[in-house]
Amino acid sequence: MIGLISATAAGASARDRLATAWPGRTRVYDGPVREAVERAFAECDQLVCFLATGATVRLLAPLLSDKSTDPGVVCVDEAGRYAVSLLGGHGGGANSLATEVGSTLSATPVITTATDATGIPGLDTLGLPFEGAVATVTRAMLDGAPVTLRADTVWPLPPLPPNVTAGGAGAVPAPPAPGTVRPDTTLLVSDRVVPLGPADVVLRPPSLVVGVGASRGVGVDEVYGLVVDVLRDAGLSALSVGELATVDAKADEPGIVGAAAELGVPVRTYPADVLASVDVPNPSDAPLAAVGTPSVAEAAALAAAGRGGELLVPKRKSSPQGRPAMATCAVVRRAPRGRLAVVGLGPGARDLVTPRAVAELRRASVLVGLDQYVDQIRDLLRPGTRVIESGLGREEERARTAVAEARAGHAVALIGSGDAGVYAMASPALAEAADDIEVVGVPGVTAALAAAAILGAPLGHDHVSISLSDLHTPWEVIERRVRAAAEADIVVTFYNPRSRGRDWQLPKALAMLAEHRTGTTPVGVVRNASRPDGTSHLTTLARIDPTTVDMMTVVTVGNTATREIAGRMVTPRGYRWQSEGAR
Repeated sequence: MIGLISATAAGASARDRLATAWPGRTRVYDGPVREAVERAFAECDQLVCFLATGATVRLLAPLLSDKSTDPGVVCVDEAGRYAVSLLGGHGGGANSLATEVGSTLSATPVITTATDATGIPGLDTLGLPFEGAVATVTRAMLDGAPVTLRADTVWPLPPLPPNVTAGGAGAVPAPPAPGTVRPDTTLLVSDRVVPLGPADVVLRPPSLVVGVGASRGVGVDEVYGLVVDVLRDAGLSALSVGELATVDAKADEPGIVGAAAELGVPVRTYPADVLASVDVPNPSDAPLAAVGTPSVAEAAALAAAGRGGELLVPKRKSSPQGRPAMATCAVVRRAPRGRLAVVGLGPGARDLVTPRAVAELRRASVLVGLDQYVDQIRDLLRPGTRVIESGLGREEERARTAVAEARAGHAVALIGSGDAGVYAMASPALAEAADDIEVVGVPGVTAALAAAAILGAPLGHDHVSISLSDLHTPWEVIERRVRAAAEADIVVTFYNPRSRGRDWQLPKALAMLAEHRTGTTPVGVVRNASRPDGTSHLTTLARIDPTTVDMMTVVTVGNTATREIAGRMVTPRGYRWQSEGAR
């Protein structure tokens, strides 16, 4: 919950705008300001104070306890010009909150955290549990001092600055000799319990799956104690446990659910027949009789880990005093999964690149894309991002490269113009990708939508997009699709309408449409939609000049209902507006 506190009429007005924009997320605290701040500080995860920063600092000072538990605080000035991240920038989420507040209130977010200001990812913002000297290692990263990255294996981290150099997979160090301290500043990525020096941080990837079997009525303490003991004995960190896995029949078993809550992880369950098909080293008749599978702990852990899972700890029973064991567990290490984000950059204008796309570009350690698209967004990348760019005609090569980099464990962004799923890179990439990587799609504004907004409302009713390029699709197929759209009286937007080597397809397509539409049918021609050098004009099916069209142009042909109204292209929605009461 976000607490909102104000002291003046102007502050209350801005406060109420925020409360209206974020229903269910905020709580307004009225009354004397000091008391309101104290109550909000105790009850909320975050605060937005519509007060001067100095006044807010004085009010907060007696309340501060620890940066890991204090709420994040954002200040908004009296004029509503700035949203200042004042307290808990990372741990309390104040930096991202300041950005959100700024977007909602049209204020400028002010973020002074060093990592955010320099574009270096904060180690406490990666979404991974961590241990060690975060401030020391972060300072070294910021100062350009040598930092050694040592990892059990590659995980999809964001780009790190050039002074962070890899020590190699499998290079997590052994304990130093007694009385000695490792001299280098080190960033470790490991699920193992490792010794930490005064200049070390270890990030805990969610690499471990714990399979659990249990008798009905097992206690939380027995399950949780067994898991903790098994992890300790194996030299594994509980912070790297990503989930508990078990059979469907135990989905609501209080002991298992409670142990997962203690660990702060979800419970994943599988049908008995699925677990019965998993090859395990230690099958047993007891679970077969009880729940229909010869293995629960080992089979569930292996199933949840997926392809490449490694059984680190075979099934082990709990050892309660004075009674039979009621719980078993096994531990599997999942193979690292790289991450591929397929990102649509929109039609070219920077303000049509979505915030989600920007976030994915900054998260990626590897960027793959067409050279001219890379140039558009190069300034959005974090320092240290590895860029793999190539020219036109090498789409399949880029798709294969992006998938290969993700399979190697990296966080990859594959970029395309418009929406990456529309005549762009998503299709070839997903044709290459299997279930061994995580794939995220980031939608973008398509050229058809950008052009339509410029023209008016040509897509107000049913519409279709058709590419006239026959490089990948035979012309006979394209022609059949154009004729179908013509006969169905659907608004058509042509992509890739004309190039120097393909100058006859557009006239042919327009002629097919003209067989079913009059010469006065409106046609919109938009080149470089949304870009500074963009142009647009409205013509008709009879008067359009195909020689004015190139590959940077989209051509939108209306249906029989489309009209030019006040210089705009408008396709009616096709039905009368009706109020709810009239239906």
